[in-house]
Formats: sequence, structure tokens, C-alpha cells
Amino acid sequence: MDTKAFKRSLNHSDKYFRQGFGHGDDVAGQMKTEYNSGLIQDIRDRNYTVTRGDVTIKLAQSFGFCWGVERAVAMAYETRQHFPTERIWITNEIIHNPSVNQRLKDMAVEFIDVVDGSKDFSVVGAGDVVILPAFGASVQEMQLLNDKGCTIVDTTCPWVSKVWNTVEKHKRKDHTSIIHGKYNHEETVATSSFAGKYLVVLNLAQAQYVSDYILGGGDRDEFMSKFANACSAGFDPDTDLDYIGIANQTTMLKGETEQIGKLFEHTMLKKFGPQALGDHFLSFNTICDATQERQDAMFDLVNEKLDLIVVIGGYNSSNTTHLQEIAIERNIPSYHIDSASRIGPGNRIEHKQLHGDMAVTESWLPDGPITVGVTSGASTPDRSVEETIEHIFAIKGAIAVV
Repeated sequence: MDTKAFKRSLNHSDKYFRQGFGHGDDVAGQMKTEYNSGLIQDIRDRNYTVTRGDVTIKLAQSFGFCWGVERAVAMAYETRQHFPTERIWITNEIIHNPSVNQRLKDMAVEFIDVVDGSKDFSVVGAGDVVILPAFGASVQEMQLLNDKGCTIVDTTCPWVSKVWNTVEKHKRKDHTSIIHGKYNHEETVATSSFAGKYLVVLNLAQAQYVSDYILGGGDRDEFMSKFANACSAGFDPDTDLDYIGIANQTTMLKGETEQIGKLFEHTMLKKFGPQALGDHFLSFNTICDATQERQDAMFDLVNEKLDLIVVIGGYNSSNTTHLQEIAIERNIPSYHIDSASRIGPGNRIEHKQLHGDMAVTESWLPDGPITVGVTSGASTPDRSVEETIEHIFAIKGAIAVV
């Protein structure tokens, strides 16, 4: 389908909204009450460090709600105000944060269920209002909802839309989009739906495998088996990798995305020469500023003298997972939790292991003076960070220092 033409027609529909509904001031006050934190602001004002008793907390200097996330949540709140009696759905979690999604459920916003691996849109009827989340929705989902006669409220982050525009440029030039991301992540599913030919690479190792195939060929069956779920229909590695463009899931590690881009640039330079490079290789900067800022702040934090790090964010939040990766690379004990409720009772913590299962660690806070680094993903409100810090202070029996 002509995805660009469809989006253009959707933009002119009187049932499609990309902005709020004029309730911004009311919503801003509501969100401030529900999600902001006086303690976190106080720690920011104290150079991101606070000490109570024998516990010192060091906050990363960039963490928590990014602009795109805050915008998406505010639009969802406005939608409920603007359509007080209509049935409202979200095609997925509005953001990857359990407390925020639960708050929307409390406001009678319903979530599309996944049945046998697919979203069940049969429950959505004409006249229903459907919110598209911050990381977007596939063009096929948008078309389905439009055909059903739904009112669509699109909260897609502009940084994600920028990536979609990039893969559209690849498609116009008949280039294959090589997307750095997780093939089954909602954002990458949406991005690939706007592409023509595409291949999703998870990391630098997979990118190197593709690079080697471009330069030297290889076992086609092995290639297709490796990327069976991560490429466009009819993809042929022997012909579809002569012209490529680079894109990314916005929440991936910035440094790795840059390395992958440089790897493929050098690959195409080696294969086709400097004069033809511009014909065979396209690259645009699609790294999200907010993701980059949080990762840079995490790299600064791990250079501090820390006993451990707590990373707060949804377990399916890609940008949160990458923050924990940075701590693990520095061999700093780290605990990824989705809310403060994972701490306790007593000195125990239930946490998600990187790329693994849930685990419970007893006596996770050591005796004596400790310094704890704290950060959170872009979908985590300050209130969740405050609750986590207060739990740590309570365990240690800390007394506020006046």
C-alpha cells in the first residue's frame, strides 16, 4: 500500500487527532499531582545527591519522563476529558509503565487484548475512540481503525515519526531499511510497516553477520533462518542488500546504533567504492535526544563511587533495559524494578535480571554506609522514583538530615 498517501489522507480526516483538545492546563495540574515529586525536585536542587543517615543517593542527571512520554500521557488524559461518555481504547500500553497504565484503566480507558499473538480489534466499534500509544501503531492497524469509523487519537512520539519518515525515504529510492531494534517490539513493528524492504538487526554481532554476507556471500538458508521473523516478505539477501539505508528503534543504545551505521557505511564503501557509496547507502540521524541524554547521564553515574544501582522502569521498556546494561558492563550490582512495591518486606528485592527471569535477592542493601545510584527509564514518573528512594531509606533505618 502507499503508506505515505494513507497517512496524508488520515491527517485530513476529521476523526484523526495529533494534538490535544484544549484541556492542557487542567491535565497539567492533574499530572503534576499524580506523578511529580517534591523529594525528587529537592534532590535535583542538591546537585542530584541526598544523604540520610548512612545512605547516600546519587541520581542520574537525566532520568524519568521524557517529553514524548509526557505528551502521550497528557493527550490520553485530555481524550478522556474530551470524550467523557464514549468508549475509549488504547491499542497497547500508552507507555511502558504499569502505574501509568493502571491509572488510565481507573479512568475507564480500555486496552486491546492480545489473543493468540494478535490484537483483538473485534471489540472496537464505529464511533469508539482509539488512542495510539507513544511508540506508535502499524499502518495496518491505523487503516483498520479508520475503516471501522473510529476516532483516532495519535500520541506517537515525533521522534518515532521521524524514523518513519526516514524509512519512507529508503522506500522511495528502493533501498532496504536495516533497522537496529527488536523485531517484535511495538515501535519496530510500527516502523517496519512503513518500510518497503526491511531487515531488523538486534545488535552489532547481527550487523556484522549481515556485513560479512554483503561482502562475501554465505549460506542463504542459514541467513533466512536467522532473520526469519525480522525481515520483509519475500526478502532475498542476495539481491536486497545492494542498496541499504539505516534506521533504528529510538530506544536502542546510541553508541551501538552509531557503530552499526558506520559498519554498514564501511561495508558498502568496500563493496562499491567511494564514487558509488551515495547511491548504495543512506543514513539519517534518528537517535532520540531523550534516549541519548539518559544514556549519557547513566555513563556519568557509573563513574561515581557506587555500591549498587537501582534502575526503575517497565520490564518491557527497551530504554530502561539499556540503562541496566550500562551498569552491568561496569560490574556494578544493579537491580531493575518496575515499581517500589518490588522492595520488601524486609531487606529483600524482587527484580528482573537482564534478558532473564525475575529473581529475589535477600539482604540486597549491605550493612554500614552505602552509596546507591538511581535512575529510571523514560516512561517512569518521578513519584515512582521517590517511592523507591523512601523504601531504601526505610530499610536502612535512615533518619533525615536537616
